[in-house]
Amino acid sequence: MQQRPYNFSAGPAAIPEEVLREAASEMLDWHGSGMGVMEMSHRGKEFISIYERAEADLRALLAVPSHYKILFMQGGGLGENAIVPLNLSRGGVVDFVVTGSWSQKSIKEAARYCEPQLAASNADTQHTTLPDPAGWKLSADARYLHICSNETIHGVEFQTLPDLKALGSDTPLVIDCSSHVASRPIDWSRVGLAFAGAQKNLGPAGLTLVIVREDLLGHALQACPSAFDYKTVAEHESMFNTPPTYGIYIAGLTFQWLLRQREGEHTGIAAMEQRNRAKAELLYSFIDGSDFYVNKVAPDCRSRMNVPFFLRDESRNEAFLAGAKARGLLQLKGHKSVGGMRASIYNAMPLAGVQALVAYMREFAQTQA
Repeated sequence: MQQRPYNFSAGPAAIPEEVLREAASEMLDWHGSGMGVMEMSHRGKEFISIYERAEADLRALLAVPSHYKILFMQGGGLGENAIVPLNLSRGGVVDFVVTGSWSQKSIKEAARYCEPQLAASNADTQHTTLPDPAGWKLSADARYLHICSNETIHGVEFQTLPDLKALGSDTPLVIDCSSHVASRPIDWSRVGLAFAGAQKNLGPAGLTLVIVREDLLGHALQACPSAFDYKTVAEHESMFNTPPTYGIYIAGLTFQWLLRQREGEHTGIAAMEQRNRAKAELLYSFIDGSDFYVNKVAPDCRSRMNVPFFLRDESRNEAFLAGAKARGLLQLKGHKSVGGMRASIYNAMPLAGVQALVAYMREFAQTQA
């Protein structure tokens, strides 16, 4: 079988090949039902069984405590930038830690519904570091504090979630974990709400996951649409309106794939974390040892999922991208706002893909010398 190209897209991103093949085999007839999943009623017993397994598998996969609700929604991360304050802010003060493009979008959108306060920012380092939580300016009356725990564009990641209680605050922590969900464990004792678009690590675009502590439900603003009221969505088990059925199905297959993964004694998320560490260490180690490439992010907060890098001579960018494409290494061009290159090495990217990228980067540098 011919090797598929390695897709380094930041999102929508690669989906495990096993998942795609299983979905292809069931496209016309899911489990003898005579229907494809896209043709099913979301209220029929066939799809309900898909939904129930997906919810149970995700709860097991991420070790989500029983007092958190799992919601399957729509709107993506940008939608949640509005839906979260509509549900949790009560129109009051909300703290934000701005660490890159996505958290910048979050604070801007929230201003429509609440009083956003800047608790900390890394703008002075061009988003290449993370501000020390000990120095955050926390509001005494904040309804919650929002962080983007992995910035897809700038490539900075919280290696440990902030412990707000240790900082003397009972404010719930909200995390946008879209671009590293299911790549590492989540410490739920520190999190009030987590949301993630599925299209980077869990499935196709169109599905958004929200995992919210039960005591945070029931406080939506009057202006909040019913379909976006977390309490309403939870009470109807994500079926208040027609959910993104095919996205839930593919995500469910991905959850099953993740649960099957094994790395030594580790399984599931622990196995994926081991693999993701190995992939990231290989790529960063090569970049750091090279005179031809550079990564500008501080080593203590480098993302394991999104690795931005630059050619020191950027006049060679187009030649680099053309050569990469010819070798089946796709979607390496960096985001237009920062330039350079970016390799997104999500769960579906095998170690062999990163090895192929490093081999090409080494070869390209040698031929350009």
